[in-house]
Formats: sequence, C-alpha cells, structure tokens
Amino acid sequence: MTRYFLAIISIAFILFFSACSTEVDNYAEYKDITIVYGILETGVDTTFIKITKAFLGPGNALLFARNPDSSNYAGKLNVSLLGRRNSVDLPAIILDTITKRNKLAGDSIFYFPEQKLYYTTTPLVADAAYTLVVDKGDNEIRSSTTLVKEFSIQQPINRINFAATVPTPIRWSSAESGKRYEVSMKFFYKELHPGNPDTISKSLTWFLGTRKSNSLSGGETLEITYLGETFYNLLGNQLSSGLNIKRFAGNVDVVISSGGDDLSTYIDVNAPSNSIVMEIPEFTNIENGYGIFSSRKTISRNYRLSVQSEVKLVEDFNWGFVLNR
Repeated sequence: MTRYFLAIISIAFILFFSACSTEVDNYAEYKDITIVYGILETGVDTTFIKITKAFLGPGNALLFARNPDSSNYAGKLNVSLLGRRNSVDLPAIILDTITKRNKLAGDSIFYFPEQKLYYTTTPLVADAAYTLVVDKGDNEIRSSTTLVKEFSIQQPINRINFAATVPTPIRWSSAESGKRYEVSMKFFYKELHPGNPDTISKSLTWFLGTRKSNSLSGGETLEITYLGETFYNLLGNQLSSGLNIKRFAGNVDVVISSGGDDLSTYIDVNAPSNSIVMEIPEFTNIENGYGIFSSRKTISRNYRLSVQSEVKLVEDFNWGFVLNR
C-alpha cells in the first residue's frame, strides 16, 4: 500500500508542474514550495514523514528528479507532531531525519536507492488527533488528522474456502475515522525441489478490491466477495514448472487497510481518468504547502484452508501439492 501511495504522490508532482501557461514566464523568481506526504498509523514501530520541495527549471523535469538536491532541503528542518486528546495537549514529538537505502528502481521517477525521511519511534495515542508542524523559519507548514481506529473482520470465521462455486464474502466492521478499505489475501505455501533437503517458503498476494464506508463513525458492515476459481487461476499462473517439485499448502492472511477521509479523497482525485478532459482538480490538506497528511489502519487475520480447498489443490491440478499430514 505504501508504494502505491508514493506512486500517487509522484504522479501529482508531474501533473502539477506540467500544467504551465504559455503566457507566463515558466522560470520566474524562485519560490520555496513544500511537499509533504505523511500517513499516521497506530501500532507501528516507526512513523515516517516525507518532506521535500518542488523544483522547476529549463530542460527535462525527469532528469531533475533524479538529483536528490533538486527536491531535498539542505540539513534538517524543525518537524514535530503535536497530539491532543480530550482537550489536553500531549508532549510534542520531535522528528529526526534518516536516510533509507532500500528504495528500488521503478518505485518512482525520483532518485534511488537513497531517500531522506523524517521519523519518530514514539508510539502514537490511538484516540488523539495530531497536527504536523514544519517550521522553516520564514514560514510554517501545518496539517491535522485524526487517527483511524481499530476495526475487526467478521467473516470468514474459521477457514478460507476456495472450493465453493459461488462468490464467497469477506465482511468487516468499519473503523471510526476510516473511509477507504483495500482488501487482499496472501496465500502461503512451500516448495521442496529435488536434491534440496530444505523447503522454500513462497506466497501469492491477491488484491480483491476497494470499498468505502458511508460515514466516519464506524460500526458499518462492509463486504467484498471472491471466487475460488480466480484463486486457482492466479496460483497456476504463478507456479514455476519443474519435474518432481513437491508443494505444501499453508495458511491464508486476510489483510484490510483502512484510509482516512482525506487520504481517500486524495487517491480519488489523482486516480487515472479515461476522460479526454486532461485538467485534474487539485486537492491538498497541507497549509502553506502541497501533499497529503492523513492516517490509516491495517489489520490482518490468519486462516487455515478448508479441507475441500486443499483436496482440490491436490486432486484437480497437476502442481505437485500433497496433503499436509
């Protein structure tokens, strides 16, 4: 999900700076424009905030993007999270900088493998609201968000059934402050190759789709369905061919990520359009800057396969699956 949100940010940057009128000087006096990307979540060990600056100049903007100096602020800005719960201010959280070196080529058009981030390991308080403050000396960038609260999966109850011939539902109760829900499954299995005494752990991730709640108050029952036939087709396309490979079916994780209202709006506004009208509406909730500051909550529940699903893997397909005993 994080990589998807970062990709949305990158697209927004390009569209914003390519929409220049031919009647003005595209390279007028420099103006410092701050771009912020921050998604808060409770229960994680580290909170990251991406803070960069906009850039524009003669030549190819894609080449400028590959240079860290084009979008990074020099040194460290004064960045803090101000929490407030039940009308009481919480101790300020001061963010430090870190350079991550695991960014892959293709994650975005910007430089890699390094990227500069602001971070904190201080746990967030679930029932608090937070304001991000970026103090640059000459001006201040602000944005506020509530946190998406806990929610629960109602169905399936015990096992995942891929053997059914009719659509099977996944149901959950919506979260307070949660608007957008992205649902996926992750099927785990192991392979034993000839001549190798150790099994190899593998997995298949299946994105099921998106749902939205009608309100932000929580407690609404939401549902998405899946077809077992689609699972077997996806698995068959992923499995590598090879003689005498033994495979063992594992469990399935149902993963649901809920995004806040502003985050949902930001994704909708920046989604690809099939319209011939190329003008894209602008959305940002950053005061004195651009970008998005919101929250999300991800829950996961682990299930065993139904007996019928595992038997179907073994008996209906020549993929080398054997029953777990």
